[in-house]
Amino acid sequence: MPDDRRPLIDGATRSRRLRSALLVAVLIAVPIALVLAGGPSVDELKRTVRQAGLLAPLVFVGVYSGWTVLLLPGVVPTLAGGALFGFALGSLLALVGATAGATAAFLVARRVGRTGVRDLAGPRGARLEEWLDRHGFVALLYARLVPVVPFNVLNYAAGVAGVGARAYVSATAVGIVPGTLVYAALGSASAHPGSVPFVVSLAAVGVLTLTVFAVGLLRRRAQVVQ
Repeated sequence: MPDDRRPLIDGATRSRRLRSALLVAVLIAVPIALVLAGGPSVDELKRTVRQAGLLAPLVFVGVYSGWTVLLLPGVVPTLAGGALFGFALGSLLALVGATAGATAAFLVARRVGRTGVRDLAGPRGARLEEWLDRHGFVALLYARLVPVVPFNVLNYAAGVAGVGARAYVSATAVGIVPGTLVYAALGSASAHPGSVPFVVSLAAVGVLTLTVFAVGLLRRRAQVVQ
């Protein structure tokens, strides 16, 4: 009997890839367009942030949280946080925003249920859900520390898996610290390319990327052997 589900799955996969490609194109095109149009410089944005006072960090955390719920990549606001607020405050705000957004996504997943999450996250989300059901907090902490699993997909998968809210929030808050610090440092040094802090931050991003790639490769080989 022919399987009519494969075209649907392939179509959904192509659709997600197309949306991802469009998002990357927008993220690249918008800064270029701003530069060509004479948009505000980083220094001008920093002055605006200082003038806004306490409102600026609150708005940043709110935007970061909403950004996360919408399944958009957190690297972008983390870099922006480092550039606008400096390494220390930018890191803190990014951690708060990412944790708040991840928690909101977790609660949304609890509300929409397994069917809704699987429609949103696809087959990979279903596999993540099963993995989290088996290993719980340890698996979640591992996935946050070594982000071979997309951050936003994991948020929704954990929401319908057998992970308690307290364990989820604590594993997320601790596990995202290394990556957040690395990208916030790169953002804070981005105004001075070629400086020692910038080179060190860029090297740290490279090490993090290679680590993720190596762990993902080892996991795939282990699955093949099994």
